[in-house]
Amino acid sequence: MFKYDPAAQKLRVGQVSYTGWRMPTLVLNCDCGEGVADEAAILPFVTAANIACGGHTGTADTMRATLRLAQHYGLSIGAHPSYPDPAHFGRRVLPMAEADLRASLLSQMRALQAVADEMQATIAHVKLHGALYNHAAAHADVAMMVAEVVAAWNPQVMFVGMAGSPLIDAGRRVGLRVAAEGFADRAYDRADVLRSRNLPGALIEDDAAALTQAIRMVQQGEVVTYAGQVAPIHIDTICIHSDTPGAAERARILREGLERAGVVVGGFEPF
Repeated sequence: MFKYDPAAQKLRVGQVSYTGWRMPTLVLNCDCGEGVADEAAILPFVTAANIACGGHTGTADTMRATLRLAQHYGLSIGAHPSYPDPAHFGRRVLPMAEADLRASLLSQMRALQAVADEMQATIAHVKLHGALYNHAAAHADVAMMVAEVVAAWNPQVMFVGMAGSPLIDAGRRVGLRVAAEGFADRAYDRADVLRSRNLPGALIEDDAAALTQAIRMVQQGEVVTYAGQVAPIHIDTICIHSDTPGAAERARILREGLERAGVVVGGFEPF
């Protein structure tokens, strides 16, 4: 049974990931600060918090409250910027000029940085949200643009992106540390493409199925797609969405199940 131990949340494990950076065997991250879940029940079981910072949702007050929880549980703290589209929760591609998108992303990350400075916290990583994450994962030019903005803002943060996608290559090319991400609660169409939320079977709401997918990605380096094909995948971190039904219980089952399977978890270490 997993017991919360803040001293064990951030680990320096000697294993070198396939992305070339030293990190724990697995980082269990959660998109949070989104006002849609009981985050106090979810965060004890993860090791990194991706905090919404005003694009799809998030205010200084919600950032402060989520960051306070993350500090309490010893989590790595990350920015979770998105298209500036709260009306659609950042889950549609928003046509906008590149300069405007760059400015919005920078503003969002600076907003979280201001709260983190106030609370004497360090931002360790950046992970995009929703439609922008998926769009950048499928389009190398968008991935490079985002990576450039992140590197210009803070070249020391870890850049989290879809495993096998242009996000990982773009992060490396601008000199960022990168972490390849997999998903326990989402179905895959390919190893680098999540099944659209508009299609049936996009969400994995069965806890046992989510755990099986997570362990298989970590230990066997593969994922079974929605169509039943086995595809190779190499990951450094797994995401749990806080707005998926049953997220808190799923987070507990994933953390306990991964550790029973011998997987060591920890947070992203600041540079």
